[in-house]
Amino acid sequence: MGEISPALYRAGSGEPLVLLHGFTGTWHHWSPVLGELAARYEVIAPTLAGHYGGPPFDVSGPLTFASSADHLERHLDEIGVGSAHVAGNSMGGALALELAKRGRARSVVALAPAGGWSEGDGEAKRLARFFARQQRLTRLTARYLDTVMKRPGSRRLAMRDVMRNGELVAPADAVDLALTAIRCSIAGKAIEAARADKGLSLEDLDHIACPVLLASPEFDRILPAERHAPRYRREIPGVESRTLPGCGHLPMWDDTRLVVRTISDFVDRHIA
Repeated sequence: MGEISPALYRAGSGEPLVLLHGFTGTWHHWSPVLGELAARYEVIAPTLAGHYGGPPFDVSGPLTFASSADHLERHLDEIGVGSAHVAGNSMGGALALELAKRGRARSVVALAPAGGWSEGDGEAKRLARFFARQQRLTRLTARYLDTVMKRPGSRRLAMRDVMRNGELVAPADAVDLALTAIRCSIAGKAIEAARADKGLSLEDLDHIACPVLLASPEFDRILPAERHAPRYRREIPGVESRTLPGCGHLPMWDDTRLVVRTISDFVDRHIA
């Protein structure tokens, strides 16, 4: 079984491994690691609801990690995925932990997961300002992206918030990463929710019963580990923790081999 569409990447065979991308992304965020992981597992990488190419998001209710996980569960049900090993980055890391709370994860590798802040600590509002600025700047410069991303130095500067080594990304991939971000239909609503600082911190982490690895990039400028990892380290039962040296917020682009090894070593240790 295999499928490659805007809404889903699915390939390989063996243990099921779900890959969840971050806010304003698509499954393409996992492109650097897909080939190696699909050679070992059945890889299912959906584009999240409300993101470019993904299923629609019901915007009638509040946008929270719980409501996003509801949409994700429905999508997984529709494509016949029950429990699976889950690796998630940023928002995808938070959703991986939500799936674990619901008993749908066999193991979780959380790469720089969101949701580790506490309501009122200022982090959600800081992130709202960051993403609002990024959306605004990308829209203003969209017509020049092809030119900007042709130069390694410009790519490094443009990607500095999400990668340590943005100059190593192919120009076409850099343009795609930028444009898909401003085509995310729920970006505005998510930024509003972060400004309101309600429902966007993960609670009941002690309900997680599966093995969890918290993998924190050394140079994460968006969710730095010193502010976003402590609650997870304290509250998730039996959580393992490690640093990803030399990596920024999207570590699969900074050090593909390290991320493949981090995920596969943990998954292989927890195959029943």
